[in-house]
Formats: sequence, C-alpha cells, structure tokens
Amino acid sequence: MAELAIRRPRLVLIAAFVAVLMMGAVGGGAFEKLRGGGFDDPASSSTRAGELIEEKFGGGTNLILLVGAPDGVDDPAARESGEALLAELRAEEHLANIVSYWDTGSPDLRSRDGRGAIVLVHVAGDEMELQENTDAVIDTYTGTYDGTLTVRAGGAAAVDSDMSTQVVDDLILAEIIAVPLVLLLLLVVFGSVVAALLPLVIVIIAIAGTFAQLAVLGSITEVSISATNLTTALGLGLGVDYALLMTSRFREQLAAGTRVEDAVRQTVATAGRTVAFSAATVAAALGTLLVFPQYFLRSIGYAGVGVVVIAAVSTLFVMPALFMVLGHRVNKGRMPWAKAGVRDAGGSLWGRLARTVMRRPVLTALPVLAVLVAATAPLLGITFGVPDERVLPTGAESRQVSEALRNDFDGNDDAAVHVVIDRGVGRDELAAYAVELSALPGVVRVETSAGTFTEGEPAATAPGNPALGRPDAERITLVSGLAPASDAAQDLVREVRAVNGPDGSQPLVGGSDASLIDAKDSIGERIPLALGLIAVTTFILLFLFTGSVVQPLRALVLNMLTLGATLGVMTWIFQDGNLSSPLGFTPQPMEVAMTVLMFCIAFGLSMDYEVFITSRIRELHDAGADNETAVADGLGHTGRIVTAAALLLAVSFFAFGTSQISFMQMFGLGSGLAILLDAVVVRGVLVPASMRLLGRWNWYAPGPLRAIHARIGLREGGTAPEPAPAVKETAGV
Repeated sequence: MAELAIRRPRLVLIAAFVAVLMMGAVGGGAFEKLRGGGFDDPASSSTRAGELIEEKFGGGTNLILLVGAPDGVDDPAARESGEALLAELRAEEHLANIVSYWDTGSPDLRSRDGRGAIVLVHVAGDEMELQENTDAVIDTYTGTYDGTLTVRAGGAAAVDSDMSTQVVDDLILAEIIAVPLVLLLLLVVFGSVVAALLPLVIVIIAIAGTFAQLAVLGSITEVSISATNLTTALGLGLGVDYALLMTSRFREQLAAGTRVEDAVRQTVATAGRTVAFSAATVAAALGTLLVFPQYFLRSIGYAGVGVVVIAAVSTLFVMPALFMVLGHRVNKGRMPWAKAGVRDAGGSLWGRLARTVMRRPVLTALPVLAVLVAATAPLLGITFGVPDERVLPTGAESRQVSEALRNDFDGNDDAAVHVVIDRGVGRDELAAYAVELSALPGVVRVETSAGTFTEGEPAATAPGNPALGRPDAERITLVSGLAPASDAAQDLVREVRAVNGPDGSQPLVGGSDASLIDAKDSIGERIPLALGLIAVTTFILLFLFTGSVVQPLRALVLNMLTLGATLGVMTWIFQDGNLSSPLGFTPQPMEVAMTVLMFCIAFGLSMDYEVFITSRIRELHDAGADNETAVADGLGHTGRIVTAAALLLAVSFFAFGTSQISFMQMFGLGSGLAILLDAVVVRGVLVPASMRLLGRWNWYAPGPLRAIHARIGLREGGTAPEPAPAVKETAGV
C-alpha cells in the first residue's frame, strides 16, 4: 500500500475522487429506501399473528383517528360530518377495516365526556408503503374537517411516521452541532490547518460509501432509517480517529528528519497496521448485531461494519497518497499554540501519569474500580421495553392521541391484544373461549364474531362483529384498561397465551404488549451468542496483534467495567428518571434493542483505543524497552492521540443528546460517556496499573500459540521477536 501511494499518489487520489462521486450519486437515494420500525422478531408469535390478520382479515388497526366535536359527537352536524369523513376514508385505496363510533354506536368508541370519537383504520402496504400511505392520510385528513370536527392521528402507524420524521430532523441538527465542533477541535489537536483538514477527506468517503451501501441494501432487504444516525456518527468519529493516528505518526516521522517516502513507508507499516486491526475489532463487535432477527439491529450491523471497513480502507489507501502529495506542507497553516518538533513521550502528561500510576498501581487503581463498580449498581434494577409513543416529545400529535385514548376512553384500543385462530371455530366454542378471556384481570371487553363479552358474561348491548369471523379463521380483540408496556399488561398477554383455545386450535397472540414480550425473549435468547462471538473474535484478533493471551483477557475485563458503568448510569438517568427534566424525556424501561446496540458500539470503540495503545507499547517492548518504560512511553506517544480521538468521537455522539427521541438521547449520551470513560479513566489509570502488576506476564503465550503467532501474527512495526516466556515479577504498591 505504501509503495502504491509513493509511486502513483495522484492516480490513487483521482480514483478516490471518482469513487466518492459514484457513491454520492447512489447514496443520495438512501432515505427513500430506508424504513421505520424493525423492532419486532419476524418469526415471533406476535408477528405471525399480525401477518395472519393481514392475510385473512385485511389487517388490524394500525392508525387511529381521534375525532373531536365541541358540541358532542352525537350532535346531528357532527354525526353528518363524521359519516362524510368515513365515506371519504372508505374511498381511499390503501385503507381498510374502518370502524367508528358512528357505525357501531359502541360506547367504548366514544369519550366519557361525549366530545370525542374513535375511527379505527388499517393502512395497507409493506413497511415503505405503510409510511407513505400513513403520511398521505395524515396530511389529507388531520386538522379541521368540514368546519365541524377536529381530527388527530395516533396508533402504531402514526407513531412510526412521527419517529421517522423526527429521526431525520434530529440527524440534521446533530450534524449542525457536531461538524463545527469537530472542525474546531481538529485545529486545536493538529495545530495546523492543512493537517486538520485531512481527516475530513476520510469522513466524506466513509459517509458517502456507507450511504451508498445502505441504498443498495435497502433495495433488496429491510433496512432501518435509524442506520443513518450511526453512519454519520461513526463515519465522522472513525474517519477522524484513523486519520488522526496516521497523520500524527507521519508528522512524527518528518519531525525526526525522515525523508517523505520513508515516512510514508513507516507510517503505513506502523499506524496503518494498527488501523487495520482496530477496524477489524470494531467491525467484529458490530457484526454480532447480525445474529439478531430484528431488522433494526441488523441494519445497524450493516451500516456499522460498512462504515468501519470503508473508513479503514480509505485511510490505508488515500492518506498515504495525500502525505506523498503534501510532504512537509502537511504542517502548513500552523496555529500559534502548536509546538514544533518531536514531543518527549516520557515527559508528556500521559507518560507522567502512567509512571505515577505504576509506582503505586493498587492504590491508584482501587478508587477508580470502586467508582466504576458503584456506577454499575443501577443495573440490578434494570427493566426493558420497546419504543412506543413515549419516546416522542410531548408535543407530537401521535403521542397526544395515545394519551387521550388512555385517559378519556374506557379501554385502550391502541394497545389491544389481538388473538387469531387459523381455522374455523363453532359459535359456541368461540363464545366459551371469549368468556374465559373476558374474565381475566384487567380486561374491559372481548370482541368476537359471536358477540362482545365482559367480566365473563356476554354484553347484551354490544352484538358481535361479523367481520371478525371467517369460515377458515377467527379473530378476537381483547381490550384492557392496563397501561401499555406495564408489567400488568405483559402479564395479561402471558395469561391469554396460557388459556387453551378451542379444541384443535393454536391461537396466536399479537398486539404491542405481545410484541414487547417477544422482542425481549428474542433478543435475550441471542445475547449469549452475541457475547460469545464478541469475546472470541476479540481474543483472536488481539492475540494475532500482540502475540499474548493475557492482553486480550485484560482488555475484555476492563471493557466490561467500562460498559457496566455506562449502562448503569444510563439506567439511572433514563429508566429511573434522573435528569428527565433538563433532558426533556419521559422515564420508561430501557429500550432493549438500543441497549444492545449501545453495548456493541461502546465495546467496539473501546477495543479501537485498546489497539491504538497496546500496539505502541508492544512496539517499544519489542525494541528492547523494559515493561515500565514501554508502558509509560507507549502511553506518552498515544495517550494524547487517543484522548483527542475519543473527544472528537464523543462530540459526534453527544450531539445526539439533542434528539427529541428519548432512545436516541440514551444512545448518544451513553456511547459518548463510554468512549470518554474508556479513553481517559481506563487507558489513563487501569491500563498502566494492570500492566505494571502483570509485569512480564503481559506478553505470555503458551509455546504452541507462540509458534502460531510467529507464523501468522502481525503487529505494529512489522515482524518482531517471539514474546518472552512469562516470569513472575514483584509489583510495588
């Protein structure tokens, strides 16, 4: 790679420019192909229930129109306007199963004060068509209708629409905040205008390439629009990280008097090798998201692996070419505060800190460990949920409608439990089953084709709905008065599933609370596999990089401390409700998919910095430095780079703290906190302390593994001597 850049630098840069133009042309259509939602397991009982309802009954209610009439919904003028509204809705091609108070006269579809009525609607279409069709209905019918009624939209389809719109708005705001701050910090870190601009080249390539990837994938499979947020944050962060490492090493070589060509060779052989292994560890962590069936998580896996690989490849090919073209001009535009010459690694802040820690490793590490463990404590009470209307700002119309349905109506049709039986059922059998369901705690009513049932009895004033029955299937709607996503609502779903259906039938149970249960079960079942894959791939990659079996284990233990503390703090904030007022969110259980995502992101980025630091320490160790000198000088050389990279990456994540969607706030703040904790606290204190205590055990590997590493292992600086056999070394306190 270095020789290609040295011989044909302009050709490499022209090829990169053409590639960016092509990727930009393809990626420009990404937003049109990405979808909202994606939090459900497609193989779960709740999903199959929804598919069966779609197939047999034309779909369940996913859009609820809340119609208000100042003079009451029974006023003749209001009724006339309401019936006109229904006629227009039924004329829409993509709407079906429209049920309203004016059709049925059901008191459950009228608010207690008589001024509101519900219109239940099914919007047809796949994920992409569903959002388009929902947006069309909302644009056409909400607001004032016929000068008599007010119409507001709620339900799952409206919530998803509001979330998708808000994600795009939040992404734009995050970029407006992050990009200028990153540019300013780059100037501070590099001290040179030209050097500060170099990372932006990698950022542009990484983001353009990943958007092109998402556009292609969105044409052939389901891809969540939330992947765009990760693409921007990681593209900005990793592009800066990798370019910062390469540029710092190149400038270091130039400052030492190395010729430009040799500086490029040495930079690619050292920092370039580190970038390659760092990218592999981050990609491996994010790739584990592909084991989950929810396409929200799979989409993040696609985007994460894509942006990491593209950022690394462009860094390895484009940065050396830029160095060749620029040469010593990389230092042009030097800022007044920038220092010329090579920094003394041992005398730097991080070098001095490392030596201080290693003089008393136990005494300095214990307080840090105590704080991290204490921060982990809230995890003992963690609970999980899936996104609902509460993740939206209080001003969102779909959230206001959901709250009105809970507060002003008997039962909550928006959170109904849907039971479907894939065969014909006799009227008596169906009635007996419905009676048993209606007697369950918290149930307001059970609607079937055989009648409506309450408290274990038929409701004389509410006849059955023939549309709920077919010769080859039956559909049952169970409306409760329980708060959606509450423990009681989830217990009700479990009780419904425990009730035996009519003879020979296997009822499928769906609805929002059923989806929540299935999502938690689905993700929980695969977490051990994901953790195992992360641990194994990390161990293998770090062993190949360091030749030690101790370093991967040390890295895994320290990473778990960082992640435990981060998740504990996020639980304390977003579940327990601390800081809810200044951050402007509604406390609720931790969003299960986003928590898994944050774990994988933070783990991968922690390993990113692990590789940065360990590579330089190993290089110095292999050059003959003793353990303490290698650690102190290694941190002295890389500590400033890692801190600057972490700060720059944390800024891009913290920008999502301005989001109006609470789980995006959690993701941004949690990822940023994990990065800073790892780069400053763990790398500054726990790494030198643990490496001092381990002594020469740091580089231990059994004989057979040493032989394997000698044959296929790689590390910064190229081939090095075999690791020395481990011997005990007394560590001071």
